[in-house]
Formats: sequence, structure tokens, C-alpha cells
Amino acid sequence: MVKDPKVLVILGSDSDYGVMKDCLAQLTGFGIEFECEVCSAHRTPERSRELAKSASKKGFGCIIAAAGKAAHLPGVLAAYTTVPVIGVPIKSDALDGMDALLSIAQMPPGIPVATVAINGSVNAAVLAAQILSVKYKVLRDRLSAYKLELADKVAAKNVKLQEVIKNG
Repeated sequence: MVKDPKVLVILGSDSDYGVMKDCLAQLTGFGIEFECEVCSAHRTPERSRELAKSASKKGFGCIIAAAGKAAHLPGVLAAYTTVPVIGVPIKSDALDGMDALLSIAQMPPGIPVATVAINGSVNAAVLAAQILSVKYKVLRDRLSAYKLELADKVAAKNVKLQEVIKNG
């Protein structure tokens, strides 16, 4: 029996929801089931461990983890699972998210975390869909349609630009 694609989304803080709501909307748009939890690598390390260790058993094909500042959450989760982890660095006031980006991207050999742009939650959802599409053909089809929609939007913008240029 083939189960539906499922993603575990973990926020390092409830304040990350403002950025991550677009990720959740994109997952929904692709028809991907998800669970979303708040869990801190530093304040609730045992819960982080448990979420990561149980992800595969619960049928999650991918984990998306958002964190700011020290941003250890994606790496801690990756250390405890073989499920692919995508890290979303969250912009903070102190270093504009560069601290989070480097914390997530600079993982030691053997513990990879795929990393998207600072506040790049939509791309995290698209990457999760691409990872899951290896197993779920329906996602390959939805991704193809999504990419065509993106191309159509650019083409429409080009038409408008050409009209502006022509009419000066």
C-alpha cells in the first residue's frame, strides 16, 4: 500500500511561523500532508531527538526545520535520522540571518542538511516536493504544472513590460 507523501515541519520558535506559513501553504498546494511542531534544539533537546528518531516510522519522507540565530535545530534533527532534512535559516535582527544560514549550511561530513535561502520557506516546500517526487509520480506531475505556472507568470510580465516600453 502506497501512503500519501508526508512532511514533518519543525519550527525552532513560534515566532518562525510568520516565515513558515508560506511553506505550509505551498505544501498544501502540492497536496502534501504535513505536521507542524515547535521544538527547540537547545530548550527541548530530548523532544528534538524523539521527533527525528520517530519521523521515518511515522511515514515522513522529509523534514523541514526552521531556525534562527544559532540555528542548530536542522543539524540536530539530521544527526538522529536518515530522513532528508531541509533547513530554513530565519532572519534575525543581529546578523540578518547570516548566522542561521552558516549554522545550517556548515554541517560536518556525514550529517547533511539541505539548506535554502534565508527565509526561503517556499523553496523548502518545493525541494521537499522534489525529494518526495522520486517516490510519488503525482508530485512529479504537480511540480511540472507548478513550473509551467511560473513560466506563464514570467511570460505575462514580459508582455506587460513590452507594452510599457512601446508606449513609453
